Amino acid sequence: MLFADLATTSLAVGATRSRKEKAALLGEALRGLDAGEVEPGVAYLSGELRQRRTGVGWAALRDLPEPATEASLTVGEVDLVLERISGLSGAGSQAARRDALSDLFARATEPEQALLRGLLSGEIRQGALAGVMADAVAVATGLPRAAVDRATMLRGDARVVAEAALREGLEGLERFALEIGRPLKPMLASPSASLEEAMEKAVAGGGLAVVDHKLDGARIQVHRDGDAVVIASRSLDDLTDRLPEVVAAVRALPVQRVVLDGEAIALRADGRPEPFQVTSSRIASGAPGVVPVFFDILHLDGDDLLDAPLRERDPALLRAVPDAALRVPRVVTDDVAVAQGHFDAALAAGQEGVVVKAIDSVYAAGRRGASWLKVKPRHTLDLVVLAAEWGHGRRRGWLSNLHLGARDPEGKGYVMLGKTFKGLTDELLAWQTEQLQALATGTEKDYIVHVKPELVVEIAFDGVQTSPRYPGGVALRFARVLRYRPDKTAAEADDLAAVLALRPPD
Repeated sequence: MLFADLATTSLAVGATRSRKEKAALLGEALRGLDAGEVEPGVAYLSGELRQRRTGVGWAALRDLPEPATEASLTVGEVDLVLERISGLSGAGSQAARRDALSDLFARATEPEQALLRGLLSGEIRQGALAGVMADAVAVATGLPRAAVDRATMLRGDARVVAEAALREGLEGLERFALEIGRPLKPMLASPSASLEEAMEKAVAGGGLAVVDHKLDGARIQVHRDGDAVVIASRSLDDLTDRLPEVVAAVRALPVQRVVLDGEAIALRADGRPEPFQVTSSRIASGAPGVVPVFFDILHLDGDDLLDAPLRERDPALLRAVPDAALRVPRVVTDDVAVAQGHFDAALAAGQEGVVVKAIDSVYAAGRRGASWLKVKPRHTLDLVVLAAEWGHGRRRGWLSNLHLGARDPEGKGYVMLGKTFKGLTDELLAWQTEQLQALATGTEKDYIVHVKPELVVEIAFDGVQTSPRYPGGVALRFARVLRYRPDKTAAEADDLAAVLALRPPD
């Protein structure tokens, strides 16, 4: 298949908001992929590369050849070149990577260059998420969506599942099963506006709710078969060698074969969690001081529990992990007051909040749903927009990613706290683009527009963390736009002292 056809599909997918239309466009493209092109093709249409790292940064994408006038590249050829580039290392690798990249872009037409540039920079936001891609595989093959979801859950890789579905049909999908040692996509929790709302949904029909502390750690999935242990991250990266204390704890469990879901977390001497960046830094470097805390179990000594309700998985977890220190703090109740007490205890312990789970829910791997609902306290601040970045994909032509600042308490301007493009509706995007262009003072790197610090925006976020990246030494976690505050001047925005007051104690 010509890579140009994929670029055309990518543009069309980014131009529509209809999920059904996205799936139809993607499904048609999938049917046109040749043997061996499905895995990279699915990756490209999802806005990703099959190769985890290529060594290509922004600087390498600045000075590139003029686009070709005719399309000649195939999907397979692009994948081969990127595979070769990702494998370069050692002396002379930088020059070889630059030459290979230049040759690739010289053969690419303008739309193909745009797609390549987006893939290599990670800046494609066309809405072809996992759920839409599963729809597309079902459209392309005529197979039931449920069968595609099940296979994706068990294999953990939509590209491999698409290959099996397109080449082998339902028989290919049915061969996927839970394998000890092969991680699968974790089940995810959806946000809830309040604890009361979450409890109401969880106990609907007279059931009970399982209420867990929401830990401020890193998600892990652990597989053990005898002494062999595999630890995977939420994105299914192998963390085994970086978490020796987790490996030791799992080997000490009274089981032979088990699959556990939980968090890796760095704790202080008093049992409170370290800031999240401390946990992530220790995991990245393999430093000691990271322990596991488990909240679910998917397999125990020959019994698959994926399709078992939580009321059966909970006692299985107790048998597999008898040490309460290795299990998440949990209550089972239908009483909102009891759940509120557990929520308050989680916050007092330095955790993020709670996750409320329906006791009869099964483990829906790789999906968010109403069975798991996360409840966290919401902080808000009124901040000043310092700059904005031109959007990509469907947001092309709009100023999107906002640079946010708090007032300097000493009156020396504004202190940047981070960026966000979340929470922006099309109406807000259009409005802020007009407003910010009128306030523009200059551009940087061709895509950052600096503006007069006049617009005040109300930002919701989950917490404040230490960050050497920004002048104030802190950044907002999971910031998203609630609304603009035309009723407030920049002088009335929150200052850095208000932000620092929300930082967790040392």
